[in-house]
Amino acid sequence: MSKNEFACDCNIIHEMLVKDTISKMKDDDTINRVAEFFKILGDTTRVKILFALDQNELCVCDIANILNMSKSSISHQLGTLRRSGIVKCKKIGKEVFYMLDDEHVKEVFEVGMEHVEHKK
Repeated sequence: MSKNEFACDCNIIHEMLVKDTISKMKDDDTINRVAEFFKILGDTTRVKILFALDQNELCVCDIANILNMSKSSISHQLGTLRRSGIVKCKKIGKEVFYMLDDEHVKEVFEVGMEHVEHKK
């Protein structure tokens, strides 16, 4: 077997780095919420919806048409995204339009897309 060149082969603890990192470590609630945020993004249908909403504010009918899916399945996914604070909606008359919740979501999504496209 070949030795893993990326495995640490020492027993040195860099005490100052460890202490500094521990002092900056976020609490478990914050870590769990970030993990849940990324877990929600781990679904291809939801990513397609986010891509569509990154382009335009859209209603359920629009998104269903774009993704060639039922309104029911799109509504279900939008509910998950809305409860997670990733998308929000506004009602105009009888229509409900969805959009990315804020600039943070937009930035995370666009940086993720850029990263993946750059690695092609």
